[in-house]
Amino acid sequence: MTASLSGKRILLIIGGGIAAYKCLDLIRRLRERGASVRPVMTAAAREFVTPLSVGALAADHVFTDLFDRQAEQDVGHIRLAREADLIVVAPATADLMAKLANGLANDLASTILLAAGCPVLFAPAMNPAMWAHPATRRNRAALSQDGIRFIGPNNGEMAESGEAGEGRMAEPMEIVAAIETLLDSAPKPLAGKRVVVTSGPTHEPIDPVRYIANRSSGRQGHAIAAALARLGADVRLVSGPVSIPDPAGVTVTRIESAREMREAVEALLPADAGIFVAAVADWRPANETADKIKKQKGTGAPALALVENPDILAGVGHHEKRPRLVVGFAAETRNVIDNARKKLDKKGADIIVANDVSHDSGVGDRGVMGGARNRVVIVSRDGEEAWPELEKEEVAERLARLVSEKLARQPK
Repeated sequence: MTASLSGKRILLIIGGGIAAYKCLDLIRRLRERGASVRPVMTAAAREFVTPLSVGALAADHVFTDLFDRQAEQDVGHIRLAREADLIVVAPATADLMAKLANGLANDLASTILLAAGCPVLFAPAMNPAMWAHPATRRNRAALSQDGIRFIGPNNGEMAESGEAGEGRMAEPMEIVAAIETLLDSAPKPLAGKRVVVTSGPTHEPIDPVRYIANRSSGRQGHAIAAALARLGADVRLVSGPVSIPDPAGVTVTRIESAREMREAVEALLPADAGIFVAAVADWRPANETADKIKKQKGTGAPALALVENPDILAGVGHHEKRPRLVVGFAAETRNVIDNARKKLDKKGADIIVANDVSHDSGVGDRGVMGGARNRVVIVSRDGEEAWPELEKEEVAERLARLVSEKLARQPK
């Protein structure tokens, strides 16, 4: 685990809501990355999780009372606000949002927020009807205008039976990614550059319930998008159906099929660079049926006619609005380098990132497709460079730096 938040001081304000339980995992994730976490709990938060649990994970005192005699001897609420590098409010309830938007300060949490001089990140969580209420919308707009940052909320099922919609608190790792982005003071060599990235599989429908797909998890493409964003790029991610969170600081377009992905990519041109990581299905059914194909006893499997899908990488590599740098991925099971070099010329790419996705590739415990690790070879007209087996996030960081170096050397 990289200490990406080493030495950073996070003041975590836990609001009252069922999502408060997620803060236990959030604290652990932040401390894994080297941050110190100082917790503040509202009275309502203590109805959902205990200060004992929060304090044990944070390894710090849990602050709960504005009129704590010991803490307030040196104006504790001001000190807490001033000693933090970032204040995170999670879950950020409708009540906490309303208080800060209107300048109210009648408890420790709201008083700290009014005294804050550092960045503040809200992770809202509430019933969809509350999130959609005009008063909450006004408060969110006012807070955004005041410089408050937001992560979420997400769509999904609520704690209440039968309730679903926009209002779920962002997952702990999504909040961690947003925190890392906010506190990242590293140089931004890709500032002002637009990069289009594709990720995940495509689903090619057979009938309303079946489709052709592959085992791509989207993890590598999403990691590359996040790494480029950390270097300052304006990243536009076109993602097939995946079950992983959106990368922080990235604009995402969600698609299902290869044809939808091509349309989304071409709509985002021109761009400075295009990184095509998605495992696009090569073929699709010639005819999608409107009704589910029923199994007929004794007739055998129905014939499935296939047609070729559009070649997105080649289309962009030879496009009139071609990016200055085009990077493609080659997922191969044999003759990896030879196939990648053929693809380099055929697709009009500058770089092909080749990897062996066969079951006996020896990469990680699960292989490359759907796994956490990757081993790639960078193929270009200058030759090949083999990288060692790495976590997909490390591959992403290396590739983002390579993209930055290549763009810096190219004429604009």
